[in-house]
Amino acid sequence: MTEVVLCAVDINRPEEEASVLREAQKLAAFYGATLDVITVVPDFGASVVGSYFEAHHVKTARDGAATLLDKMVEGVIGDEANKHVRHVVAVGTVYEEVLKAAQVTGADLIVIGAHGEDFKDYLLGPNAARVVRHSKCSVLVIR
Repeated sequence: MTEVVLCAVDINRPEEEASVLREAQKLAAFYGATLDVITVVPDFGASVVGSYFEAHHVKTARDGAATLLDKMVEGVIGDEANKHVRHVVAVGTVYEEVLKAAQVTGADLIVIGAHGEDFKDYLLGPNAARVVRHSKCSVLVIR
Protein backbone atom coordinates (compact mmCIF):
# COMPACT_ATOMS: atom_id res chain seq x y z
CA MET A 1 0.00 0.00 0.00
CA THR A 2 1.29 3.45 -0.94
CA GLU A 3 1.19 5.86 1.99
CA VAL A 4 3.75 8.50 0.99
CA VAL A 5 4.46 9.83 -2.50
CA LEU A 6 7.63 11.93 -2.80
CA CYS A 7 7.74 14.27 -5.79
CA ALA A 8 11.10 15.82 -6.72
CA VAL A 9 10.91 19.10 -8.64
CA ASP A 10 13.31 21.76 -9.85
CA ILE A 11 11.82 25.15 -8.93
CA ASN A 12 13.92 26.76 -11.65
CA ARG A 13 11.89 24.89 -14.29
CA PRO A 14 8.27 25.36 -13.18
CA GLU A 15 6.69 24.80 -16.60
CA GLU A 16 8.55 21.53 -17.20
CA GLU A 17 7.94 20.31 -13.65
CA ALA A 18 4.19 21.03 -13.63
CA SER A 19 3.35 17.72 -15.33
CA VAL A 20 5.55 15.83 -12.84
CA LEU A 21 3.79 17.48 -9.90
CA ARG A 22 0.31 16.92 -11.36
CA GLU A 23 1.04 13.21 -11.86
CA ALA A 24 2.38 12.86 -8.30
CA GLN A 25 -0.70 14.61 -6.93
CA LYS A 26 -3.02 12.31 -8.91
CA LEU A 27 -1.22 9.23 -7.60
CA ALA A 28 -1.28 10.49 -4.00
CA ALA A 29 -5.02 11.20 -4.30
CA PHE A 30 -5.67 7.78 -5.86
CA TYR A 31 -3.85 5.98 -3.05
CA GLY A 32 -5.03 8.33 -0.30
CA ALA A 33 -1.35 8.98 0.37
CA THR A 34 0.53 11.94 1.74
CA LEU A 35 2.25 14.03 -0.93
CA ASP A 36 5.72 15.34 -0.14
CA VAL A 37 7.34 17.72 -2.63
CA ILE A 38 11.08 18.24 -2.49
CA THR A 39 13.41 20.67 -4.21
CA VAL A 40 17.16 20.76 -3.70
CA VAL A 41 19.37 23.83 -3.38
CA PRO A 42 23.00 23.21 -4.38
CA ASP A 43 25.46 23.11 -1.49
CA PHE A 44 28.01 25.71 -2.50
CA GLY A 45 29.73 25.35 0.88
CA ALA A 46 31.23 22.01 -0.19
CA SER A 47 32.94 23.35 -3.29
CA VAL A 48 35.62 25.83 -4.25
CA VAL A 49 32.79 28.22 -5.11
CA GLY A 50 31.60 27.93 -1.50
CA SER A 51 34.58 29.89 -0.24
CA TYR A 52 33.04 32.98 -1.84
CA PHE A 53 29.74 32.63 0.04
CA GLU A 54 29.04 33.25 3.70
CA ALA A 55 26.90 30.82 5.72
CA HIS A 56 23.85 33.11 5.63
CA HIS A 57 23.76 32.91 1.83
CA VAL A 58 22.80 29.22 1.97
CA LYS A 59 20.03 30.01 4.48
CA THR A 60 18.80 32.84 2.25
CA ALA A 61 18.81 30.51 -0.78
CA ARG A 62 16.94 27.82 1.20
CA ASP A 63 14.33 30.32 2.42
CA GLY A 64 13.87 31.68 -1.09
CA ALA A 65 13.52 28.16 -2.46
CA ALA A 66 10.85 27.37 0.16
CA THR A 67 8.82 30.37 -0.96
CA LEU A 68 9.18 29.47 -4.65
CA LEU A 69 8.30 25.83 -3.96
CA ASP A 70 5.13 26.81 -2.10
CA LYS A 71 4.07 29.16 -4.92
CA MET A 72 4.86 26.56 -7.56
CA VAL A 73 2.88 23.80 -5.84
CA GLU A 74 -0.05 26.12 -5.21
CA GLY A 75 -0.01 27.27 -8.84
CA VAL A 76 -0.05 23.71 -10.18
CA ILE A 77 -2.38 21.82 -7.85
CA GLY A 78 -4.28 24.68 -6.19
CA ASP A 79 -4.39 26.31 -2.79
CA GLU A 80 -6.56 23.71 -1.06
CA ALA A 81 -4.44 20.73 -2.15
CA ASN A 82 -1.25 22.64 -1.34
CA LYS A 83 -2.34 22.95 2.30
CA HIS A 84 -1.98 19.17 2.66
CA VAL A 85 1.42 18.89 0.96
CA ARG A 86 4.59 18.55 3.00
CA HIS A 87 7.20 20.86 1.44
CA VAL A 88 10.86 19.86 1.72
CA VAL A 89 13.82 22.05 0.79
CA ALA A 90 17.13 20.21 1.01
CA VAL A 91 20.67 21.44 0.46
CA GLY A 92 23.14 19.22 -1.34
CA THR A 93 23.26 16.97 -4.37
CA VAL A 94 19.86 16.36 -5.98
CA TYR A 95 19.85 12.57 -6.19
CA GLU A 96 21.42 12.11 -2.74
CA GLU A 97 18.93 14.44 -1.07
CA VAL A 98 15.95 12.87 -2.85
CA LEU A 99 17.05 9.42 -1.69
CA LYS A 100 17.60 10.68 1.88
CA ALA A 101 14.17 12.33 1.94
CA ALA A 102 12.55 9.14 0.65
CA GLN A 103 14.15 7.18 3.47
CA VAL A 104 13.31 9.73 6.19
CA THR A 105 9.69 10.18 5.11
CA GLY A 106 9.14 6.48 4.44
CA ALA A 107 8.19 7.18 0.82
CA ASP A 108 6.66 4.26 -1.03
CA LEU A 109 6.94 5.98 -4.41
CA ILE A 110 9.21 8.67 -5.84
CA VAL A 111 7.98 10.69 -8.81
CA ILE A 112 10.70 12.53 -10.71
CA GLY A 113 11.01 14.15 -14.11
CA ALA A 114 13.48 13.26 -16.84
CA HIS A 115 14.18 16.22 -19.05
CA GLY A 116 16.41 16.91 -22.02
CA GLU A 117 19.80 15.30 -21.77
CA ASP A 118 22.78 17.61 -21.37
CA PHE A 119 26.24 16.52 -22.44
CA LYS A 120 27.29 16.32 -18.77
CA ASP A 121 24.52 13.73 -18.22
CA TYR A 122 26.32 11.31 -20.51
CA LEU A 123 29.40 11.53 -18.29
CA LEU A 124 27.76 11.67 -14.85
CA GLY A 125 24.28 10.27 -15.39
CA PRO A 126 21.13 12.32 -14.84
CA ASN A 127 19.59 12.64 -11.40
CA ALA A 128 16.54 10.58 -12.39
CA ALA A 129 18.74 7.66 -13.45
CA ARG A 130 20.67 7.78 -10.19
CA VAL A 131 17.47 7.90 -8.14
CA VAL A 132 16.10 4.90 -10.06
CA ARG A 133 19.35 2.98 -9.64
CA HIS A 134 19.73 3.53 -5.90
CA SER A 135 16.18 3.87 -4.57
CA LYS A 136 14.78 1.31 -2.16
CA CYS A 137 11.21 2.15 -3.25
CA SER A 138 9.44 2.36 -6.59
CA VAL A 139 10.27 5.29 -8.86
CA LEU A 140 8.08 6.74 -11.59
CA VAL A 141 9.97 8.80 -14.15
CA ILE A 142 7.85 11.33 -16.04
CA ARG A 143 9.10 12.43 -19.46
